[in-house]
Amino acid sequence: MGLGGFPGTHPLFLGMLGMHGTYCANMAVTNTDCLIAIGARFDDRVTGKIDEFAPYAKIIHVDIDPTSISKNVKVDIPIVGDVKLVLKDMLKHIDETKGLKAYKESINEWHGQIKNWAETHRLSYKYDDKKIKPQHVIERIFELTKGKAIITTEVGQNQMWAAQFYKFDKPRTFLTSGGLGTMGFGFPAAIGAQVAFPDKIVIDIAGDGSIQMNIQEMATAVQYKLPVKVAILNNKFLGMVRQWQEFFYEKRYSHTCISVAPDFVRLAEAYGAVGLRATKPEEVDPVIKEALTVKSKPVLMDFVVDPEEDVYPMVPAGQPLNKMLLV
Repeated sequence: MGLGGFPGTHPLFLGMLGMHGTYCANMAVTNTDCLIAIGARFDDRVTGKIDEFAPYAKIIHVDIDPTSISKNVKVDIPIVGDVKLVLKDMLKHIDETKGLKAYKESINEWHGQIKNWAETHRLSYKYDDKKIKPQHVIERIFELTKGKAIITTEVGQNQMWAAQFYKFDKPRTFLTSGGLGTMGFGFPAAIGAQVAFPDKIVIDIAGDGSIQMNIQEMATAVQYKLPVKVAILNNKFLGMVRQWQEFFYEKRYSHTCISVAPDFVRLAEAYGAVGLRATKPEEVDPVIKEALTVKSKPVLMDFVVDPEEDVYPMVPAGQPLNKMLLV
């Protein structure tokens, strides 16, 4: 989505938007006067309370499917068409617009406000030298791969942490099922990515719940000698649902505790893959480094993380985007 003062403002990258979006992105959308949505479906995870979504904005929605426009959020300017062609026309219009330089100067204050939001409310977590924090695992994967890996995700907290703490800067390097919520997506997606790019590092960020949906595909990865890496953020819960039960149901955990689960290291070895485990923060780097040295078979990394770590920011259901819960 692009933010600015009139149709044609160059899109400004703000980070994730929505229920677990960055403070900066959610505040910018809440206060902007123009929102350009490119192929967005405006599901409730993005909008929060619809009646208070982008309340000051004129909304321009570009989509190839006319039934998607104004389906959830009423828009001011609907544009039905192929995004590639529409954007080319919009950029041409910008180039031909007189007074563009003066306009850019007039929104310096707005860009300054966005920068302030970004700097004063960064994504953060409380590091613990005794428990592995899942965010720390993602940060170390980013650093040790130099940001050059193809990352896939399962569904849940693992998905959100991957999006927040792996600093993606290239297209087609983040493969996720988005809001579709298809647990088990990440591992098969990683296998496909590894086949397509045999020389790339491919890592599936998984939870101990989601990975069990398609764990049998480990046999496929072993058979075809695919060096896919799986990083399990093992908190012994169905973490995203557990987080809701913590926040809104006074920790009455119902059917979210995974009290019976396989030993993932031994399971990997049973398939003929490599199994590694980290239970302390100081073990995180050695496990990742060892996994990255394996070239001809899959590696399953079992990171035993803080079981009740939560994803922040979080917009509670039914609340507008600017009513976030912060760390």
